[in-house]
Amino acid sequence: MSLSLAQRSAWNLAKTLMVCVTLFKAGSEFGVMPLAEFDGDPDSVVHEYDPWS
Repeated sequence: MSLSLAQRSAWNLAKTLMVCVTLFKAGSEFGVMPLAEFDGDPDSVVHEYDPWS
């Protein structure tokens, strides 16, 4: 997933679920998941999306 696609997906997921979402880098790819479910390396986090802010 490209960075721009991951950013759009992260914001959309945060607004749809109304939960904080994290955008992280895994190798050469990017991933998106609810922050409460993320248990990976904190250094891999690119950005956190908060739908309440």
